[in-house]
Amino acid sequence: MGVSGPINPEVSAAASITRGRCRYLATNNGFVSNAVANFVAALVGTGIRPATRTDDAGTRELIGGAFELWAELADHYGTTDFWGLLSSVARHLMVDGEAILIMRDEPDGLRLQLIPPELLDESKTATLGDGREIVNGVEFNAEGQRVAYWILPQKPTSTFAEYAPPVRVDAADVLHVMQPLAAGQVRGLSWLAAAVLPASELDQLTDALLVSAKVSAMFAGFITDQNGVGTPFSEGVDRLQEEGITPGGLYRLGFGEDIRLSGPEQLKDAPAFVRMNLLALAAALGLPEHMVSGDLTNANYSSLRAGLLPFRARVEQTQYGVLVPQLLRPIWRRWLALEVSSGRLDVLPDLRAEWIMPRHQQVDPQKDMAAVGEALALGLTSRSQAINELGWNADELDREIAADRAREAELGLSFSSKESPDAS
Repeated sequence: MGVSGPINPEVSAAASITRGRCRYLATNNGFVSNAVANFVAALVGTGIRPATRTDDAGTRELIGGAFELWAELADHYGTTDFWGLLSSVARHLMVDGEAILIMRDEPDGLRLQLIPPELLDESKTATLGDGREIVNGVEFNAEGQRVAYWILPQKPTSTFAEYAPPVRVDAADVLHVMQPLAAGQVRGLSWLAAAVLPASELDQLTDALLVSAKVSAMFAGFITDQNGVGTPFSEGVDRLQEEGITPGGLYRLGFGEDIRLSGPEQLKDAPAFVRMNLLALAAALGLPEHMVSGDLTNANYSSLRAGLLPFRARVEQTQYGVLVPQLLRPIWRRWLALEVSSGRLDVLPDLRAEWIMPRHQQVDPQKDMAAVGEALALGLTSRSQAINELGWNADELDREIAADRAREAELGLSFSSKESPDAS
């Protein structure tokens, strides 16, 4: 059985090669690629949005509208928006184990530059004196707090390998998002690390089964002369090697010996072996099996719900334990402070936000809506909280409902499923 030592030397030694292997799997292995896409979708969906914590509806509307406008231009490279960046961050987290963004204060607002994790110089480790040190490109002060990041100046778009000394970037301008495995961990490790061996074993198994099926499909008959008066056995084998075997053919081998091919019955246990390996792969990835294989043959409402509940708990743990404190909250503080200081917003710069996570698709929406209605009736939740759990902003939804009802009344329309009390 293997052993693992202190977390940072282990990650430092293995992170680079593990990252390369996991990137290969996420791109070339169909099961792992499907799992990564499903996990990313569960983490960020179509976007995570803020709801300002203030009792003043006008302030909430003002800040919400300003954030939506900024979000469209948040990407430093201009290729996506804030929610596209969230999706890329989530993929980097799962495949690379960490994501790194640089916050840039531009004249027209905050811009977020997402860079590959390898640009944070893994080779830069040094003791600076007075208790200060650099570990794998991250600089710490004497109290163990992160004060700077040493980032290689190569462009992510560079085609050819090149080198230039790393540049020291203040920690206040860098977002280093990772899910630590142990206290004091400096760099992230791919979430796919535990799946590398199961995925490799599954690839080898499916390759072997495919070859076995091909050989079995080339079923042929061999005629042997037990009387010992025909062609020598060795000559018959040589002829087969030269001419090859045609499916359904009959071939004379000669006398004295026999030969047998593997039959199709050897494939009868293949589905069980493949599923066993798929289960191991799904467990390593932390997803229900159907989110890896896409197979819902044996699924029903109870099994799907039972499988999704622990997965969703893991997703929420990552959302509120990693994305919010390491990514979303710092971006919100930096964006709001910059908007206020530039005069584009006239609000308090220390307003906080509650982050509305994307809604999880329900196995049986009718049952879930009935449960929400009962919780509201019993006073166990608020309507705003119920709306937020559906992935919507309560203020925006109420405004849309009010506008719809006003328009329906003006046009004399009614879409209620119940008959009007004044109806004759």
